[in-house]
Amino acid sequence: MKKIKIAITGNIGSGKSSVAEIIEGMGYEVIKADDVSKDLYITNEKVKKRIIENFGNESYIDGKLNRSYLAEKVFSSEENIKKINEILHPPTISKINWLMKKALEKKDLVFTEAALIYEAEMDANYDYVLVVAADDEIRKGRIIKRDNTDETSFWGRDSKQIPQKEKIQLASFVIENNSSLDHLKNKTKFVINLIIQINFQNNLKR
Repeated sequence: MKKIKIAITGNIGSGKSSVAEIIEGMGYEVIKADDVSKDLYITNEKVKKRIIENFGNESYIDGKLNRSYLAEKVFSSEENIKKINEILHPPTISKINWLMKKALEKKDLVFTEAALIYEAEMDANYDYVLVVAADDEIRKGRIIKRDNTDETSFWGRDSKQIPQKEKIQLASFVIENNSSLDHLKNKTKFVINLIIQINFQNNLKR
């Protein structure tokens, strides 16, 4: 049986985290890029050093990440966003690849949930990319409610990502998330079972 690596991605408010939770509930391992990068902020000395060099000593207080300060600095300019990505993306991708390799020693399928699969050019590392998509107004409403923010903030954050339409065109599979959680569960399970069937058929042809 071929070992399969699957990425889960989608623009802000699409519901990719919900899809990841559903897949975890099916018994699969989902590596979460956000968790990996948050860990690197604290445990990777090279990352810490470069962040302090680029954004100041205030980035850490008593060895702990000063999240509010760093977020304010990073999102103040496109240049700073580029800097933090250059610092974090390589070690994050390296750690994810290592975690996938370990997971595939025991399982035939492993998943990675990451917002920036295409932006960070990670898609080549995967057999399939699942894009979770939702109408813009629905995504906007979810983020305004979840983060207690406003429309301007939503569009500002969304503009930092590749447009949803482009991701849909690039995707191996698309899961639309415009309805209820039950509908999302059914669609997710359908797509995962379809991938398993495709993989099984491909193995028979070998």
